Parts: sequence; C-alpha cells; structure tokens
Amino acid sequence: MNPNKALWEKGDFTRIAATMRESGEALVSTLGITKELKVLDLGCGDGTTALPAAALGADVLGVDIAKNLVEAGNRRAREYGLSNCRFQEGDATNLHELEDEAFDLVISIFGAMFAPKPSDVAKEMVRVTRPGGRIIMGNWIPNDPTLVAQILKVCAAYTSPPPEGFISPMTWGVEDNVIERFTAAGVPKENIAFARDTFTFNYPGPPSGFVGEFRAYYGPTMNAFAAAEESGRANELQGKLEALFDSQNSSPSQDAARIPATFLRVTVARE
Repeated sequence: MNPNKALWEKGDFTRIAATMRESGEALVSTLGITKELKVLDLGCGDGTTALPAAALGADVLGVDIAKNLVEAGNRRAREYGLSNCRFQEGDATNLHELEDEAFDLVISIFGAMFAPKPSDVAKEMVRVTRPGGRIIMGNWIPNDPTLVAQILKVCAAYTSPPPEGFISPMTWGVEDNVIERFTAAGVPKENIAFARDTFTFNYPGPPSGFVGEFRAYYGPTMNAFAAAEESGRANELQGKLEALFDSQNSSPSQDAARIPATFLRVTVARE
C-alpha cells in the first residue's frame, strides 16, 4: 500500500485546506476554464481547486489517496450543488481506473508532488491528458524561505531519516527534475514552462493558533511532534514553528494570520 495513504488520512487536512480557499479560487481563475472542459484534479484534497473549477462549468473529477478527504470533497460538492464535480480514491502513481487521454486539463496543486515514484506520476499525468491538453502543477520549492518549505525543513530535524530509496516530494520544486520526469514521459522539453507564484494562507486567529492547527491536523507536522515528544523536544519544535509563523505573517492584525508561500508553477503542453 502507498504509505502516503496513512499520512494523509491522519489528522484532518480539511482544517488546513480551509485556510487555502481564497488562493485556490484565484489560481483556478487563471486557467482559462470553460464549460464542459474535462478536468482531473490529482491529489485534490477536499476540493480547494476542484470545486472552483466546477463552479466555472468544467466537468471535474477529483482523485485523492485519502478516503476521508474524498468523502469531504463529495460532501462539499453536494453542499455547493455542484453535480459536475465528483471525488474518488486513487493513487497518482497508478491511475489504472482512468482511461488514456480522458482529460483536457490535469491539475495537481501540492498533491501529486507528495506521491512516491515521481517518474510514474509524470507518466500517468501525461497518459490521461488528451493531445492538445495541459497539465498544471503547483509544487513547493526546496529551501525556499517562505512558509511551507520552512515548515517541512524545521520538522525534518525532529523525525527519523527517511527509508532508503525515498525521494523527497520537494524535488518536484526543482525545474531540472520536472523536465527530466516529463521528457521521460514523452513531453518535449520546449513544452514545459515554469513560473514562480504565491499561495496565501488565511487563518482567522493569531499565528500561534495556526501552528496549533498544523500540530493537531497536518500529517507531516503531527509526525514531527510525535517524534519530538518522545525526545522531550516538543516545546522546542513548537517555539521554532511559532517564531516562523510570526516572522512571515503579513496581516496587520495580531489576531489574524495571512502568510504567503512561494511555489513553482509548472505548465506542460501535451502534443
């Protein structure tokens, strides 16, 4: 079984996703989505980009490895009355249940980057995209000074080394790696474009409260705190994360957190 299933079913990522809605809608608004466009959102969570795409009239399928997030996505689609948006469980490394060339647009915003076997992920994304279609990825960037890369970097110091053969999800934030993976999947290098973009987290409380959300509900951070508690360093980790969130908070109010995070936006044109 893909080990990511247990990771992303741990806690409740919907609590973090709730702080990402505004940026999800803003990103989708730039994708040129039209009515009846067939869209796959891979590693979709509970629909931060899938639901806005459906609201613009696209026929959207969200695929995620976490059963609880799929259930949450289907629930949100019903609440918004979006019958053109559905969610199902699936593994980004092996989308065997999806037909070849079935989608006009494949989106994966901070989703497929976390799957193991990145070369298989690239091949599957290309396989299910029709000729003339597009793939759009949003990937966090290793050693970037903004929020998410720094959260993962801080937490890594408190957890056990990864198993042999592990490929960091952050490698998707390196342009050369992206080119290597998609060209191996049959995409010409000139059909792969990059841009730096920003996702902003909005939390209705102080930065320390936002850290609490990550500690209680975000799988990677939960694992880091579990390891830190065993070594008696949980307070140290808490302090480092609170300092990070405080330093990056752009909200004028001390009772709210508005924290931008830079990511690599990848656009792949399928021939």
